Amino acid sequence: MDLLEKAQEFENRKMSNMSTSDRVEASREAKTLILSINEVYKETKDPNLMEVMKRLTEKKKKIEKRLNGVPLV
Repeated sequence: MDLLEKAQEFENRKMSNMSTSDRVEASREAKTLILSINEVYKETKDPNLMEVMKRLTEKKKKIEKRLNGVPLV
């Protein structure tokens, strides 16, 4: 499955030394991957797809945390 290969490649990609624009692009890519996998998951209910989506969401949250910064309060 092409989506799973893209997701695997995204998970294995190094996220250190990224510029802000790279982080934004990576966050958007993660979002599109998650939504695409979700469409397939709705039809098949494959638990492996859910695990992939969870891992991608976790990585996406880390990227977005770095983008938004830590709250001051």
